[in-house]
Amino acid sequence: MSTQTLCCHGAPPRVLTPETGDLRLATSSPNPAEPGLAAMLRNATKTLHVTAERSGVIANVLRGTANRHAYATFLRNLLPAYLALEQGLERHRDEPGVRLFARPETYRAAYLVADLHGLAGLDWETTLTLLPEGVTYAEAVADAGRGDGTRLIAHAYARYLGDLSGGQIMQRLLAKSLGLGPDSLAFYRFPAIADIAAFKTEYHQSLDAAGEEIINPDRITAEAEYAFRLNIDLSEAVAALH
Repeated sequence: MSTQTLCCHGAPPRVLTPETGDLRLATSSPNPAEPGLAAMLRNATKTLHVTAERSGVIANVLRGTANRHAYATFLRNLLPAYLALEQGLERHRDEPGVRLFARPETYRAAYLVADLHGLAGLDWETTLTLLPEGVTYAEAVADAGRGDGTRLIAHAYARYLGDLSGGQIMQRLLAKSLGLGPDSLAFYRFPAIADIAAFKTEYHQSLDAAGEEIINPDRITAEAEYAFRLNIDLSEAVAALH
């Protein structure tokens, strides 16, 4: 199959970012010359979005050439980063800006564990390799949770909006190419979110509201770029291993 990109900047090919190209970003800025945080994040990371989906194990999934063990290894290495992110968001759930993203309906760690059981059995922690890139990613997220925790917003943006958008395409591709069933695809299901499209619009509005609450939103865009590079490094490392 041909490679299908998941992030939405430019066509052809159609590119789907976490925002999706058909979604008009709602910003809280009254001046259109001053973009809100959502647009700042999109503009800062749009090239990295495309790179991420043309690299490593993600590119293999899109081509239909990934194998089950490689995909399971990828999830195993994402899990520590999600644990660090969700623990950090909960710890800072009353902080300006960050409070808008302490949303358990988006959290993925428990679903990742369920999928790892389905993919690799109960002993997945011993049979699947934790790579240095996975450790580095988790440590970077934990570091973002220090201080006021506002840099966690960047990691929430990079992961959760991707899971809500491109992740839905990944789910269909994995079901088809690897024959995965529901017991291995919980990661992409959001049972507490009734309308994903409406939720993403609200999430963008939350990003813009957070940009108004925090002192230095530029720190968030820089951290988002770093988050995408960490994802690219991990994806490439998993592909190299397999």
